[in-house]
Amino acid sequence: MKKAVFRLVLFLVVAGASGLIGFAYLGDLEPEQRITRQPVMLDVD
Repeated sequence: MKKAVFRLVLFLVVAGASGLIGFAYLGDLEPEQRITRQPVMLDVD
């Protein structure tokens, strides 16, 4: 019984790691770049 649970956990870890690596290489993980300008009021007395 313990051997089956260990195999299941090992399979899930390997599948999750390979899915994450595949998504990192094939997925679009680069954020969209844009310039944001916002005026700031400074109260200097």
